[in-house]
Order: sequence, then C-alpha cells, then structure tokens
Amino acid sequence: QALKPAGTWKPYPTAADRGDWERLPGPVRKAMTDLADEALKADWPHVPATVYLQFSQNGNRTNYEDLHFGRRKILCDLLIGECVEGKGKYLAALLDAIWSICEESSWCLPAHVGAQRAGSGLPDTTEPTLDLFASETGALLAWTVYLLAPQLESLSPLVLPRIYREVQTRILEPGLNRDDCWWMGFKERPVNNWNPWINSNWLACALLLETDEERRLAAVSKIIRSLDVFLMDYPDDGGCDEGPNYWGRAGASLFDCLELLYSASEGQISAYMDPLVRNIGQYIYRAHIG
Repeated sequence: QALKPAGTWKPYPTAADRGDWERLPGPVRKAMTDLADEALKADWPHVPATVYLQFSQNGNRTNYEDLHFGRRKILCDLLIGECVEGKGKYLAALLDAIWSICEESSWCLPAHVGAQRAGSGLPDTTEPTLDLFASETGALLAWTVYLLAPQLESLSPLVLPRIYREVQTRILEPGLNRDDCWWMGFKERPVNNWNPWINSNWLACALLLETDEERRLAAVSKIIRSLDVFLMDYPDDGGCDEGPNYWGRAGASLFDCLELLYSASEGQISAYMDPLVRNIGQYIYRAHIG
C-alpha cells in the first residue's frame, strides 16, 4: 500500500528537466562535461575471454576488472555529461557503451563467478551470477533509462527493450527466483556487506525497471526480508565487522536501501528511528581519526 506504483516514482530530475540541470554551478557543470569529453575520446575497452580466464588460471583479477570498470566509468561519464549539457552531444557514444555492456556474456567478475554450478573459469551464460558488480551494472543501466529514456528511444526503439531484457535476465529474475544466494541470508551462512550492497542495486532495478506490479512488489518484499537478516546479525553498537573502510559498503549501502524505500513510499517505509540503524549511521564519524 505504501509503495508508489511503477512509473510514478520520480526521485530525481531527468535530463528533460532542464531547469534543474541548468542550475548546477558553472564549475560543477564544466567538471562533468570535461569528464564526458574525455570519455568521448577514450578507446572502448575490449574484454577478451582469455583475460576473464586469468583469475582461474593464475589468480590475477585486476586485468579483467580494469577493463570491466573502465567500460562503466565511460558510460557513467557520458550519461552525466549528456544530462548536464542536454544537447545530444554524447548520445551516440552512450548508445555504443550501453549496447556493448548489454552484449557482455556476464556482468559478474571472474573472482565471483565460481558460485555458478560450472565453477570458476568462463561465465555460464545460461546461469547468470548475481554478484556485487552484476548488480551495480544493472542499477547503472536502470538509472540511465530513468534519466534519458526518451533520448535513447529517439536513437532506436530497440534500445530500451534490450536494457529491460538484460536487466530482467541478469538481475530481476535470479534475485526473485533464487533463494540459494548466500548473501540473501536465507541459508545458514552468515551475511556481510554483500547483502546491502547487492540489495541496494537490485532494489533500484526493481523500482525503476520492473513493469509487472506483482513481481515488483514481490522483489521489494524479498529485499526487505533479506535486509532484516543483515540487521539481525549486526552488532548492537553499529560497528562494522570489516572496519571503517568497509562501512561504505555495509552501513552506507544499507542507507542506500533505506533511502530508496523511504523515497519510493513517500516516507511511509522508514527505519531511521530504529536504534540499531542510528548506531550504524553514527559509527563512521565515531570511528573517524583526523
């Protein structure tokens, strides 16, 4: 009853809301468009299967990850540049980035793909692995659609359906249909920062891209149950079990989840007065040494 229906939740101005983007301070606008201009000139990283295999062969994870994250940085810089400028300058390159990421065999990193039944090595395209960075990729594409849907549709009517299909297959379906992902907390293994980290991105995908209202509500409900497990395992003092450096992916990712729920329900779903949630929020400044 609290959750706003799909398509009616407007948490941020889209690129079409020019007044809001035009009001950004000049130095901020320039910084964002400078990054987008650099992205326009960048060579698009090629991601060979042999580089994906390196983690299982010799333990090297950085060679593939540099390519993986490089692609997403280019997409993100082009996205924000187009929102800031709003003149179509970056749209063609943005389309290339989106299409290329949609064509990746997996959005999961080699270091995490061992969760698949086939084990480590190349990703099994018939069994998408929902890890930290598959979820982040889904959320990045979901926000791209939210911010620039009409502009992308003007390039081709096939762009948005392709994004919807890939996010559905790689994020929304495994998230909703599988209970055996350890980070969800529905099995015996304890959870850690993977729980709110993945849930925050899965939640964004569900809220923004799930068009079936029953499935959307089921996903949000399941995410809330999973977050309950994370909170039940959390120490009462709000301390981060992996130290303050990882608070950004534990307490802060929990905040991402809670803020998405708060915003999408116009404040009706709120956990901010819960003593444990408040302690988690306060931990990071209590732990700070300056």
